[in-house]
Amino acid sequence: MSDLHARMAARVGDLTAVVVARCAAEAPFYGALPRATLQGEVARSIAAVHALLLRALRNGGGEPLGPGDLTRLIEWSARRAEERVPLEAVIAAYLIGAEVWWQTLTEVAEPGELAGAGGKLLACLHAALPAVVLAHQNAQEDLHSENKRVRRALLGALLAGRPYEELASVARVAVVGEHEVVAFAFESDPPSRLVQSSLDAFTGIPVLMDHVARIALLPGRSDVPGLVARLEKDVGQPVRAAAARSSVPAAIPSAAQEAGRVLDLVRRLGRPPGCYRLDDVLLEHQLARPGDGLVRLAAKLDPLEEHPYLLETLRVFVERGLNRRQTALELCVHRNTLDYRLQRVTTLTGLDLAVPAQARLIQAALVARVLAGPADHRGVTGWQGSAGAAESG
Repeated sequence: MSDLHARMAARVGDLTAVVVARCAAEAPFYGALPRATLQGEVARSIAAVHALLLRALRNGGGEPLGPGDLTRLIEWSARRAEERVPLEAVIAAYLIGAEVWWQTLTEVAEPGELAGAGGKLLACLHAALPAVVLAHQNAQEDLHSENKRVRRALLGALLAGRPYEELASVARVAVVGEHEVVAFAFESDPPSRLVQSSLDAFTGIPVLMDHVARIALLPGRSDVPGLVARLEKDVGQPVRAAAARSSVPAAIPSAAQEAGRVLDLVRRLGRPPGCYRLDDVLLEHQLARPGDGLVRLAAKLDPLEEHPYLLETLRVFVERGLNRRQTALELCVHRNTLDYRLQRVTTLTGLDLAVPAQARLIQAALVARVLAGPADHRGVTGWQGSAGAAESG
């Protein structure tokens, strides 16, 4: 094979140029590379593979690729993966190179040399491609794992208000301008990969998300209600979410705290699935401040504690916007029965739903009861006496 080796060695420079040109024309990844990169690093890599093929031609009946050759291929493949070269682009380059090598063999080989040279080429591909694929995949997995670690660290730094610039550079994430901080609550725990895939697909970018704390960071003014609707469909269960906007990265920690408080309120109040902001629960947020005011407001309805059907009637009446017809329909009672129950509420509490100011107080008291907890945990023994006095008066 020495003569064939010499003939192929004389063509290697031309072969490399042909393979580079075809890679640029047929593989989109290489077509997008700068000309200097194609003629520099890419051409050097192709020439190195040609050198391995030349050694295989000279190797007689031995193994086409020795352990040292495979080690070099594995090293190159791992480096390509670290440089974010897609595996399909790497395989395309090897196959284009093999085709060009074979075409050249048919031009320079003697009839008696061609079968052996073709066998050497196939043997090289058989040995090289599995090693290349495995090395590339292993390097990608390591890189992906490291990327996830860096991205988690970046999100943690942003949420905590710590320096994040170096982490953002390593993660290749631009952290500028506005962001939406979104906290999620699921009825059951969906797979983290499914949630991440849904968020990434909706936004078109890899979303920073803490899958333990269930909080995500979206750049710009994202369509959060649309995202929640998409997520519900993908995970197959209702989703509650709370969003808060930060105008600059430094405001992300306060936005995260706001989103967390809103989500907590939504869950405690039993609000239906969907997306909420602070403005959607502004009154409830203010009422939720701990203190005597919340306790005393909740105690306004303590006289109804022994009449759960009255509390339920009052709750539905308020949720239906004080609409008697809709309330009666939902409760499946006659309008006269509803009127009687509402009159009993007025008698027991001393608060008249027909008086706008007192109706607003009752509405706030209903919210306060949820936020303050059951009466026997509020320590308000004196307040039932006051309500009773109002009833007897």
